[in-house]
Amino acid sequence: MNGSNLLVVGISHRTAGVPLLERLAVTGEQLPILLRELVAQPYVDEVVVLSTCNRVEIYAAVTAFHGALADIGGVLAARSGTTVGDLASQLYVHYEVDAVRHAFRVAAGLDSMVVGEAQILGQLRDAYGAAAEHGTAGRVLHELLQQALRVGKRVHAETEIDRAGQSVVSAALAYGQGATGPVEGRPALVIGAGAMGALSLATLRRSGAHPLYVTNRSHERAERLAELHGAVAVPYATLPTALEQVDVVVSATASPEPVLDAALVGAALSGSRDSLLVLDLALPRDVAPGVGDLPGVTLVDIELLSTSLSTTADAEQRAAEDIVAGEVEAFLTWLRGADVAPTVAALRARADEVVEAELGRLAQRCPELTDGHRAEVAHSVHRIVQRLLHQPTVRVRQLAAEPGGEAYAQALRELFDLQIPTADIDPAAAGEVHP
Repeated sequence: MNGSNLLVVGISHRTAGVPLLERLAVTGEQLPILLRELVAQPYVDEVVVLSTCNRVEIYAAVTAFHGALADIGGVLAARSGTTVGDLASQLYVHYEVDAVRHAFRVAAGLDSMVVGEAQILGQLRDAYGAAAEHGTAGRVLHELLQQALRVGKRVHAETEIDRAGQSVVSAALAYGQGATGPVEGRPALVIGAGAMGALSLATLRRSGAHPLYVTNRSHERAERLAELHGAVAVPYATLPTALEQVDVVVSATASPEPVLDAALVGAALSGSRDSLLVLDLALPRDVAPGVGDLPGVTLVDIELLSTSLSTTADAEQRAAEDIVAGEVEAFLTWLRGADVAPTVAALRARADEVVEAELGRLAQRCPELTDGHRAEVAHSVHRIVQRLLHQPTVRVRQLAAEPGGEAYAQALRELFDLQIPTADIDPAAAGEVHP
C-alpha cells in the first residue's frame, strides 16, 4: 500500500442523534471542499466521503493511525461546531482489517438502518466516483471501494437479504401507514428528484398511491423522473399549491435548509383536508421543527425511524456475513501480497542491474567473444540469477500474506538496500495476482 494503511472514521444513527448528523452531513457543493480539506491533512494520503441519510463516514489511506485520527477528528469537529473531545464518544473507528470488514458490510447492506437495503450500493458508488473525480482516491481506496462494490453485488445476488424489497423509504412508509392507514388511492407528492426521490416514487407507486406528483428546484430533472414513474412534475414555485392537493408527502432533497416549515404545511391544511402524512428522509432534515406538532400531521423522520426498526439476524443475514468474512480474508491476502510487490520488483531490478554491469565488463575484457557467445553467456547468467531469486521471492510473497508478514519485505529492503519507487508498481510485475 506504499506505506498507507486503511482507516474509517464514521458517525451514524447508532452512535449519534440526528442534530449532530445534520451538522456533519455533506451536500453536493460541500463535498469537493471537504475532500480537499481532508486530503491536505499531514497524515492523510487518500480519502472518500460517504454521506447518507443516516451516516457520515470517512474512508482514508493514512500514514499513521493516531496522527490521521487526530487530523480527521479535527476536521469533523470544526465542521460540527464542537470539540474533538466531545465528538470522540459519538464516532466509531475501524483500522486495517476492521476497516476492510466495515466497508464490505456497508456495501452489503449489513450495517444499514434497514438491513439488506440496496440503495447503499449506489450511494457508495457515488461517493467513490466523486473522490475519483476530484483526485482524492488513489490506489488503496480504488482497490477497497471497487472490491466493496463487488462484494455488495455478490451478497445481493447470492442471498435473499433484500427479498422484501425493503429500503428506508418502504420502512418509513410502513411506519406511517401504521398510524394513518394505507396510502392506496391517496395522492402523494415527492420533493426531490435525486436517487432517494426516485426510490420514493417507485415505492409509492407499488403501494398504490395515486395520483403521484414530484417537484424539484430543477424542473427538468423532475420532468424526467415523472416520466419514468408515471407521475406529474409540478414547478417548485407552486409547492404551496401542490401541498394542498395531496395526503402524503415524501421529502428527500439535498437542501442545507428545511424546505417545509410549520407555516407552509399549516396553510396547506387550512382547507378541506385535515390530515397529512409527511416522510422526511433527508439529512440535514427537510422538515423544520414544529411541523410534527401541527394538528393532523403525522411526521416520520430518520430520528423516529432509527428507534423503531429491528435488525434481527436471520439465515440470509448469516449467509451474507459469511460471504463478507470470506471476501475480507481474500482481500487481505491480496493486500499483503501487494505490499511486498514493490520490494520484489526492486530486488529483481537490482539483480538485473548487477547482471548487466558484469556482462558489460565481460565484453570489455574479452573482445574476442562473438555475439553468439555473449548472448549465450547473458542467457546463462540471467537464468542463474532468476533461479536463485525464485524461491526467496515466492516465499516472501507467501509469508507476506500472513499476519505480520510486512516484516519480511522490510527485511529484504534492509538487506539489499533497496530503494522503492514512489510511483505505484503493478503487482502483476512482481508475480502478484488479484483475488
